[in-house]
Amino acid sequence: MASSLRGEVVRLYKNLLYLGREYPKGADYFRSRLKAAFLRHKDEKDPEKIKQLIARGEFVIKELEALYFLRKYRAMKQRYYSDDK
Repeated sequence: MASSLRGEVVRLYKNLLYLGREYPKGADYFRSRLKAAFLRHKDEKDPEKIKQLIARGEFVIKELEALYFLRKYRAMKQRYYSDDK
């Protein structure tokens, strides 16, 4: 694997690990799934395939951020608006 791709993969792993701290099913669950996903593709040598996997990881980051923003929005909405209609 080229060193530039290796750096991207390591950065992606660290970002996902950081985002996984607040995962709804727990940080340990997320960490074990993340590790398994990265170990499943550890022997990949094709740069194009690696770039596709990095793109999928970045998509997962966006999905996690959306999940966390939605959770935060729902909590704020529940806190400041009552359900009385």
